Amino acid sequence: MTTSTGRTPARPMRADARRNYDRLLTEARAAFAAQGTDASLEEISRRAGVGIGTLYRHFPNRHALLSAVFEDAVRALLGRSRELLDDPQPCAALVAWLRAIVTHACEYRGLSRALLSCSRDESSALARCSTPLTEAGRALLVRAQEAGSVRPEITIGDLLQLTNAIALAAEETPDDPELADRLLTLTLRGLS
Repeated sequence: MTTSTGRTPARPMRADARRNYDRLLTEARAAFAAQGTDASLEEISRRAGVGIGTLYRHFPNRHALLSAVFEDAVRALLGRSRELLDDPQPCAALVAWLRAIVTHACEYRGLSRALLSCSRDESSALARCSTPLTEAGRALLVRAQEAGSVRPEITIGDLLQLTNAIALAAEETPDDPELADRLLTLTLRGLS
């Protein structure tokens, strides 16, 4: 049995370990939302009431913690991609999904940078998030290409790199809330 992100679940945790894990995730979500994905892991463990060693036992590195924090969002994005596979307008479906990806990447300062840094590194713990998203996006892209709406040489890797770059640009320009949508629209015009 595997989870929606392709992981094989580990053996069940003891109750105290599960509480520590849940507290760490709660504090990490709060810290990443308030301070970005570069938030101090030491501070996260302190706020969770555990030592840094406990954090590293559950999450061997920052990318592992990020992957666990964003698992619910990834599950939602995968669900959205499945819904869009039935859309009668394949290009519109791809565009809607890419907008959802940009929105997700913009939720936490630094997430787009982290996703860009691991985009070609399948050994990264963030690949647990990015690999299923890549497959989901590829299915939407292929439908749009088969409908003749998107040029055949476009790859899902290129599109995901562009969406993360757009999210990063928007993150760096917080006084322009429309920037991400304008850049995505401009990018999408080049697809057809």
